[in-house]
Order: sequence, then structure tokens, then C-alpha cells
Amino acid sequence: MTTATAIVSPLFTEATVLETRPRYEGSNICTWIGFKHINYLIEEAVLGHFRRHGHPVGGLYQRHGLCVDLVQLDTKIMNALHLDDLVTATVRATGVEDNQLRLVVDLVGDRDTPVKAARATVGVSLRLDPRGWPAEPVPDDLAPIVVERLGRPATPVAPGTGPLSGLLAGRNGFGWVARMPYYYCHFTERVQMSGYLRQMESALDLFMADRGASVKRMLDEQSWIPFVPHSSITFLGEAAMEEDLYTVFVVEEVFKRLTFTARMDCYVLRDGQFVPTATGRITHGWAEIASRGDWSLVPFDDRLMRVLTGEPG
Repeated sequence: MTTATAIVSPLFTEATVLETRPRYEGSNICTWIGFKHINYLIEEAVLGHFRRHGHPVGGLYQRHGLCVDLVQLDTKIMNALHLDDLVTATVRATGVEDNQLRLVVDLVGDRDTPVKAARATVGVSLRLDPRGWPAEPVPDDLAPIVVERLGRPATPVAPGTGPLSGLLAGRNGFGWVARMPYYYCHFTERVQMSGYLRQMESALDLFMADRGASVKRMLDEQSWIPFVPHSSITFLGEAAMEEDLYTVFVVEEVFKRLTFTARMDCYVLRDGQFVPTATGRITHGWAEIASRGDWSLVPFDDRLMRVLTGEPG
């Protein structure tokens, strides 16, 4: 393990401040920005930090065959961001650990007064491109975060009698299989962090619909929407373009009928075994829409509690 005191590159020691705005795509309910697109702002801030310190992502790939990968992302959302908000992102490097550049990213929204929107801890590695085209040597200052494969290997899982039922193991959750398209990937090879964020966003949608309480039904009948105060994803391995990704989403804990935490695990099937590629957790609450610009947290009603505890309706 390399420590921050051994690194002289400003990429590993200094801060970057930049301004950005949420993408229109992330405004799905009224003008609030969903958790996935808040994480996209964090990702853009990280890439801006690399550019600011002389290592643009495109140049690293084209010149050195280095693929910039966010391999760990843990985000706490304190306040909602809205469409049109100007967001100031501050990226602070905290050193290198386990071949990852460790960063803390703070997002502040600019309205009438500054609003602390989110804080994330991020791990970034530089994955050597496996496709074999000529490349210049790796810059010495980046060597501590260069890896030949992403993740921290986890124990494969036997498929059992039924692949998804075996992975769910009777727990209150939902599982599905999805072919990983090229637009979930980058650098011609692998599923990227944003691809797993899409899977995590899909998980609640599919789980609620499977239980007869889809997001649209909750909106139509009660003007309730899901919101996310916390999410995290960690790479355990690599999932390749056009591989089938087996994803399971399992409710773990309900807290005071106000929030619940669920775990997401992703696998690919290789040589008859499930190989873990990513794991994460997400905390959800529900809010009632009061107007086009306001919402408030609501306690879970009996219908939602039955969904979350797996009790029959």
C-alpha cells in the first residue's frame, strides 16, 4: 500500500474547485435531480480534478493506454438539487490507498444562499488498456494507482438449482439478468461506474413494480416519490461489454418507518460460477409532493411496510 506522504504529484495532494450544473435528463419528478445524476456531478468533478492537474482522461488513454475508473463511490445527499442550480464542486485529494487515489468531493448548490447538497468519498484507479495498441510509458507520478485489473477479488458463488433464486436465498428482494450494452461501458471493454448506478436506479423501480406498488402507482395514488439520502458502490471485479449481469436487490433494514436500506450485488457467470463484480447499498425514503417545488418526508404506510418486510398483502 502506498501512503499519501510518499506522493509528490499535486493530483494526489491538492484540491480543485469547479462549477457545473445538473443534466436535464436527471430531472424526472418535478425539478428535483435524482441520486444517479448527483453522482454524475461527482464523477465530472473527479474528471475535472484530473484535467486541472495535467492529466486529462482522454489524453491518458490515447497516449499511455490508461483508463480512468471510479472503482468506489460513497455519497451522502444532504439537500435536494434542482434543475438550473449552479453547483460548486470541491475535490480534495486525501492520498493513495490500495492502488486508488482517494478523494473527497463536496457539492454546494447556489440558490438564495449556498446549500450543502452532497459529500462523497471516491476511489480512482488507472486500468491498463488490455487491447495492446502502442503506448507511451506510464508517467512516474501516476504509477501508484495503475492496475492490471480492477476491484478486489471476491469468492465466486455456486449457482445452485436456480441462478436468481439461489442468489436471493429466500430473502425479500428482486433479481434480474441484463445484457450489458456498449453504452454502459467505456474504453471499449468494461462496465463503468455509471453503468452500475443505472442498475442501482433500476433496482428499486423493478422491486416496487414486482410487489404491485410501482413508482407510478405511488405517484398516482398518493403523490409519493422515492428519494435517496445515501448510496455506495464498490467494484469487486470487472464485467465486460455484452456479458449478462445478474443483479440482486435485497431489503436489509427498515428504520423507524422513515427509511430503508437495501443491498445490491452484481455477478457475471463464468465457468459455471457467479463471479462478483460489484456490491453496494442504497438508502431510500419516501416523500409527498406538496407543490412543483416542495416535498416533505412521510412515514411508511402499511402498504409500503408490507412491501419492505415481505409480508403478504
